[in-house]
Amino acid sequence: MPTLSQLKQELRQLANPQQAEILQRFFKTGKGEYGEGDKFLGIKVPVQRQVAKKYYGLSLSEIQTLLHSTFHEYRLVALLLLIHRYTKATEEDKTTVFNCYLANTDYINSWDLVDLSAPPMVGDYVLSRSRQILYKLAKSDHLWQKRIAIIATLKLIKHDQFDDTLKLAEILLHDDHDLIHKAVGWMLREVGKRQQTILEGFLNQYSKEMPRTMLRYAIEKLEKPQREFYRSAVLKSK
Repeated sequence: MPTLSQLKQELRQLANPQQAEILQRFFKTGKGEYGEGDKFLGIKVPVQRQVAKKYYGLSLSEIQTLLHSTFHEYRLVALLLLIHRYTKATEEDKTTVFNCYLANTDYINSWDLVDLSAPPMVGDYVLSRSRQILYKLAKSDHLWQKRIAIIATLKLIKHDQFDDTLKLAEILLHDDHDLIHKAVGWMLREVGKRQQTILEGFLNQYSKEMPRTMLRYAIEKLEKPQREFYRSAVLKSK
C-alpha cells in the first residue's frame, strides 16, 4: 500500500523551482502579507489531483500530518484526501472527518485551500444539520475561519438555500479584509445567479455600506443598467 513517505517523495520529485517563485508572489507570501511564510514546490493543481488519487488509502492521522506541512502543495493534497475520505464515509465517520477538518483550520490558511475544501466538507456537512458552526466561524477573529464560513454556503446555494448566505453576509459586511470582501461578494453573486430578486433585495438594503470590492463582485452578473445603479448609489452615499 502506498505510504505517506512515498507521497511526499513523489511531490518533491515534481517540484518546479521557477513555478514555485511565481506562486509565492501570486499567493502573497511576503512579510506582512496574508500568505506570509508559505512555501511552494511549484506543482500545478491538476497534477496534485492525479497524485492524490494514488494515496486515498492513507489514514486520517497520516492525512492530518500531511496537512501540517509547511509546503502548500502538501496541504492541498491533504485536503483532497480528506474530501475523498469524507465523501466515502458513513454518516458517523463523516462527523469524525468533519471534526478533523475543523480542528485544523490553522493549516487551511490560503484562499485556494479554503475554496477547494469548504463547500464539499463544511457546506455538505451542514446541509442536513445545524448551521450554527457557520456563525461561530464567521464571528471568530480568524481570517480563514471567516472565509470558510461564507464559502461553505456555496453548497447551500446550489440547493437553493440562501438564508444563511445572506445572514453571514450581514455579519461580515464590515470586515476589514479584502479576502472576505471578495468571498462575500462572490457568494452574493452566486445567489443572484439563481434568484436575482433576492440579491437585489440585499443590495437595496446594504449596497451603500458594502465595501466596493464586495459590491463589485456581487453585481458582476447583473445587467449594465443595474450595475450602474448600484455603483452610483454608493458614490452618492460617500
